[in-house]
Amino acid sequence: MAIGAARPKNPASTMSELARTAKKPKVWAIVGISGIVGAFLILSFYSVIGGWSLYYTVNSVSGAFSGQDADGIGALFNGMLSNPGLLLLGHSVFMLLVIGIVARGVTKGLEGAVRILMPVLALLLVVLIGYGMTTGHFGEALTYMFNPDWSKLTAETVLAALGHAFFTLSLGMGIMMAYGSYLGKEIDLIQTARTVIIMDTVIALGAGLAIFPIVFANSLDVASGPGLIFVTLPLAFGNMGGGTILGLMFFLLLTFAALTSAISLLEPVVEFIEERTPLSRVMATVVAGVGAWLLGIAALLSFNVWSEPLLFELGVFDLLDTLTSKIMLPLTGLGAILFTAWCLERSSVEDELGLSATGKSVWNIIARYIAPAGVIAVFVTGLI
Repeated sequence: MAIGAARPKNPASTMSELARTAKKPKVWAIVGISGIVGAFLILSFYSVIGGWSLYYTVNSVSGAFSGQDADGIGALFNGMLSNPGLLLLGHSVFMLLVIGIVARGVTKGLEGAVRILMPVLALLLVVLIGYGMTTGHFGEALTYMFNPDWSKLTAETVLAALGHAFFTLSLGMGIMMAYGSYLGKEIDLIQTARTVIIMDTVIALGAGLAIFPIVFANSLDVASGPGLIFVTLPLAFGNMGGGTILGLMFFLLLTFAALTSAISLLEPVVEFIEERTPLSRVMATVVAGVGAWLLGIAALLSFNVWSEPLLFELGVFDLLDTLTSKIMLPLTGLGAILFTAWCLERSSVEDELGLSATGKSVWNIIARYIAPAGVIAVFVTGLI
């Protein structure tokens, strides 16, 4: 956010100008470009998953989960993945929603959508937590989430959590640089960052308190990954009282959460196109959105007609996921922190962050040594 706030431009231009001002090689602009490209690639396959969420929302309304056994729910999920037309429809509708929101601009589009979606998301989450308290397994969920088993706290666990932080905090995608460029000078960046981290954690814990009581009440597997969302929970919703309403609320929650993330992913790409070309905001959004939509088609086809491995025994979907999460995000994050800590004038960064004397010392130690070491550890571990 500090990098973005320093120059109210897209991440690539911001990095280029800051490097020039600091009399550093222009190659540092690659950090901004990598963030934009990473956001674009992630959006392409993220939209496919958003389409899944829309499909399951519709199925919740129609009562498709009611009375189904594990085989029936599994067949529903596999049938969706094997149907390219159905995946294309969900992907297209989701991307149209994202394009429509972002095209309206920062104030009417992004801020307007977030002001509506986030409170609704929070309300749905509170209702689902309330239901979890009635299952008789809420205490079990609390124990599972908050009673530490220190034997599980390994280096691998810590690194996995740190890698997850890149995704959940939108780091290495150019998103925070883009949003930082919209912030006024009166905004306290440290306080804003602190608020983002706290709210992100609160929502994540709330999601756990909403999901795990249902999981335990139905003797489901807590470690089933994506299957927990699209196979295991629909099985539970289909065989519980009020499951149709709860299932609808849950997948609406998932869809709203996906939309807020997707509009953030599209924004840095649109900002770049809008500033570097004569295209208007609307046209820049359409160009970026259609480009991501086209790449997303290749990703969704990897579940059916293009299921053969493309590269490194990975299909298009998994290849995009691996390329971004294990390579681009850590390297972009590493480049950003190294540039800020070692290339920019220390006093200007400290002033931008509004740090106290003690805060300056702590920040410099973290930014110069601890954070880079952590990111390098995540990157190397992810490649092993």
